[in-house]
Amino acid sequence: MLISIAEALETPVSILLGETVVESGSDDLKTLSEKLEIINLQLAQRKAARRKMFHWLLISLCAFTATVSVVLIILNSPYLNWDYSDPETAVAGAAFHAFEWLFVRFAPAILIGAVIGSVLTRKKA
Repeated sequence: MLISIAEALETPVSILLGETVVESGSDDLKTLSEKLEIINLQLAQRKAARRKMFHWLLISLCAFTATVSVVLIILNSPYLNWDYSDPETAVAGAAFHAFEWLFVRFAPAILIGAVIGSVLTRKKA
């Protein structure tokens, strides 16, 4: 009858008898290792998600740089033929020229860096 009561209350018989029982350390060690395994899995998933996001961000940067380059090539510096007697047109032309000048200087380095970064962050088989 004592065993049935212990099972119903989900406690050991020794506690029902008033004895103090020292739990074995193997359960604590097993519980701790299971928790550490879960944390390790979560950290690995977070690292993989971060790597994947960074990889696609670099690919997007490559695509953006290539798109802007194509647009600038197609436009062929239209500001060269503008009438700069109007101050607003002069400011827009100077801004367009400054953007184009800076982009042509920095785009190759950005593109090469983004390609190298996307190759380095790809998923390894």
